Amino acid sequence: MDNKKRKAIFAGSFDPITNGHLDIISRASKLFDELQIGVLINPNKKGLFSLEERVKLIELCTKDLDNIKVIEFEGLLVNYCREHGIDTLVRGVRSEADVNYELQMAHMNKELDSDIETIFLPTNKQYSFVSSSLIKEVLKFGADVTNLVPKEVLIALENKTR
Repeated sequence: MDNKKRKAIFAGSFDPITNGHLDIISRASKLFDELQIGVLINPNKKGLFSLEERVKLIELCTKDLDNIKVIEFEGLLVNYCREHGIDTLVRGVRSEADVNYELQMAHMNKELDSDIETIFLPTNKQYSFVSSSLIKEVLKFGADVTNLVPKEVLIALENKTR
């Protein structure tokens, strides 16, 4: 019997984390012994929240899930996975466009490391239109995003956009 710990990673920029992300995290956490949330360091992107703020928000929003580990990384995800004994990537998909893009990424990751598997979790339909970019866009016009982000993120957004 193989007693190897089942580890996976759900990676993204999470600027900010949304209820859609949390839905995927919650569901994926039930499938693995450890689920890492990989916060991407992208030096070419200026986000609304700093890397440290994004990590802290994710930690706050996932504090009730005992098998979550929030990490930051840069470079190729498959390299991080190889170095940390992770063989499964978790990806959330909202639409056909997401599936097409994520399928390309899954094939490329498999090409780069044949031991990497990607699982796709369809988003809960109530969050099928939600993205961090869209949240930031509608906030510029004073929209109410209370039902789309966790309360910790709502407070942080209000502090950032005042």
